[in-house]
Amino acid sequence: MGAKVYTIEYNKKLYERTRDFLPLLGYKPYFFFGDGSKGIPAKAPYDKIIVTAGAPVVPTALTDQLAEGGILLIPVGNRESQKMLRITKVKGELKKEEFDSFAFVPLLGEQGWK
Repeated sequence: MGAKVYTIEYNKKLYERTRDFLPLLGYKPYFFFGDGSKGIPAKAPYDKIIVTAGAPVVPTALTDQLAEGGILLIPVGNRESQKMLRITKVKGELKKEEFDSFAFVPLLGEQGWK
C-alpha cells in the first residue's frame, strides 16, 4: 500500500524480540526503542497514529505530531478501563470523538503511567 509504518516500544526485551520476529513474517516497519508517549518527532508529521496501550491522558507530544487532517486513535482512562478516542486535527484544532470502553495494557513513559 506504500505506507511507511513506524513502531516504538518501551520494553527493551519486547522491542528486541519484535524487531527480530516481525520481518520473518514479512512485516517491515521502522523500529524504535523508547518512550511511546513522546512519539517520534523526527519523523513527524503523521497522517495516522495508533496507540495500542492505555494512557492516563492524551500525550500532547502525539497531538503535536499530527499532520493537518491527521488522526490519533488512543485508549485513555485508568489502568482498568479506557475510552477509545479518535482525535482529528482540523484547521489546527483537535476534534475529539469518544467510543466504547476498553482495557489495554498501560502506556509507560513520561506522559504515560510511571
